[in-house]
Amino acid sequence: MASSQCKRTWAVIGGGNGGQSAAGHLGMLGYPVRIYDIFEESIAVINKQGGIKVGGVIEGFGKIEFATTDMDKAVTGADIVMVIAPAIAHRDIATAMAPFVKKGQIIFIHPGATLGALEFNQVFMAHGVERGAVTLCEAQSLLYATRLVTHGEVSIKGIKQSLAVGALPAARTAEVIAALSEAFPQIHAAKNILETSLTNLNAVMHPTPSLLNASLIESKWDWKYYMDGITPTIGALVERLDKERMAVGKAVGLDLPSVLDMYRDMYGVAAPTLSETVRLNKAYWEIAGQKRIDTRYILEDIPTGLVPIIAIGEKFGVPCDIMKTICKLGNYLLDRELITTGRTLENLGLANLSKDEFLSFIEKG
Repeated sequence: MASSQCKRTWAVIGGGNGGQSAAGHLGMLGYPVRIYDIFEESIAVINKQGGIKVGGVIEGFGKIEFATTDMDKAVTGADIVMVIAPAIAHRDIATAMAPFVKKGQIIFIHPGATLGALEFNQVFMAHGVERGAVTLCEAQSLLYATRLVTHGEVSIKGIKQSLAVGALPAARTAEVIAALSEAFPQIHAAKNILETSLTNLNAVMHPTPSLLNASLIESKWDWKYYMDGITPTIGALVERLDKERMAVGKAVGLDLPSVLDMYRDMYGVAAPTLSETVRLNKAYWEIAGQKRIDTRYILEDIPTGLVPIIAIGEKFGVPCDIMKTICKLGNYLLDRELITTGRTLENLGLANLSKDEFLSFIEKG
């Protein structure tokens, strides 16, 4: 583990656009960093280059200690293990990682989607990781707006000015923020993982516009997700869905920012409506719309995004009618089960806790 005289060693688990961006950025900042991925071709290119080429709002070459398909090699010796992968892969990643985590490590789920830390905790406990040996934490969103150019090269379109991170249990948040903010000073403390989960911007911004733009997605036209897809009517519906999210937050003791507030804080853009706001965000200008309906915007952001928000709402007596409608529409449109297979409290092993017990677990573990 790192001493006070040297920089902490980071392991990045996930070699997609976010993972390579984070690893490249950390390498540029001079941190010892290694990256894990399941795709051998990508690993081979990064190892041959000795790092990752970074372009966009920051430019340079991020030196990497090594890239590997071996989870043991990636995790062993790391101070901070940062998981940047689709939330639907979190359970499998936690299962693969559990035999190799060591006492004192920080497991940073970036982002956690909704209740990602609880899913990792459940898997770790099931695989014999001593309670409290490692510290789990999750971010509310990915720090970067970024795209993979090719293996070993990324284009970072934007970096958030502010990013909330919470620990499980919440009592460990201060030590987590102290460690993470050495590399990323824009990271700040959330009250707990319910705050990071309930400020999951992807759950708000992805499923509804994607489902309501199905005909555009399946058309022959090239389109921009935010510029073309967040029309005034769709944006207004997303804002109403967002009010349900805020109501769930209030029920668990959180005064959550609105989606418009989050864009102001994360990206420094502000306008009266969501449709107008996203058009001001330069990080979004080049983001293309999907060409198929069954992408992570639905397959991930319903079961690991909206579904757990609805589950918390149901436990605390908050109706989430718009969210439920969007989830059902996703089920019907894709003809697959996205709700019962998602992060329900039953699937996380927490359904039998009372409201007070649930909140105590979040705070104290």
